[in-house]
Amino acid sequence: MELENDNYSTHISQQFNEELEKIRTQMLTMGGIVERQVSDAVEALLTGDVELAEQSRRIDQQTNAMELMIDEQCTTTIARRQPAASDLRLIVSISRAVSDLERIGDEATRICTMAIELADSGVNQRGFQEVRHIGNLVRDMVKDVLTAFARNDLEMAYRVAKQDKNVDLEYRTAMRSLVTYMMEDARAISNVLNVIWVLRSLERIGDHARNLGEHLIYQVSGTDVRHQSLKQIKRTVQEESAGSLLDDDGNDE
Repeated sequence: MELENDNYSTHISQQFNEELEKIRTQMLTMGGIVERQVSDAVEALLTGDVELAEQSRRIDQQTNAMELMIDEQCTTTIARRQPAASDLRLIVSISRAVSDLERIGDEATRICTMAIELADSGVNQRGFQEVRHIGNLVRDMVKDVLTAFARNDLEMAYRVAKQDKNVDLEYRTAMRSLVTYMMEDARAISNVLNVIWVLRSLERIGDHARNLGEHLIYQVSGTDVRHQSLKQIKRTVQEESAGSLLDDDGNDE
């Protein structure tokens, strides 16, 4: 009888692990779709490719559906399995992550809408250089944080959080430049405002990428680092990594 119970427990444990891996894989699949959305949205804007923008916008319905599906699976798994410790943290972090991924998809959709409006105007746009630069930064952040999730790499997650500070700085610099330009040429206000909304969406994508990194750190370490400074996040990552040193350039605030 004891052997039968052991076999049953092993079977249940294997089923649970398979459920967790399935949810995790689906989250990473959703992440790959969202990453492509961001890349395509920026490309559509810079090249005036209306067809690409429309195609990327349609994908948003898919990511919305995936968020609901994965979140429902997380809720069902918690109710059925009553997980504890690291298993519970994994499910909670995935549930939080898909919410941020869906919001990244929303911001990419907004960029596509602006791309279509700007393409229709037929005007050579001021601010495209800033869009390209910040777009490259946040695209890499999304890519890197998904890689971090796939590898459970806390140091990479920390570097993504740190990069968000650079994105914020670049965003503020671009905003000052564009506002000055509008003050000098009132005729450009309408089109430049569209570019400003694009930059705002990119800045928010960077924020959500940082959130994703924080969710991973919570999943692995058990420490909720939301709303913490970079210095505090770094300390948590170092403690979890058994004191491994991260590059310190003095910018952790």
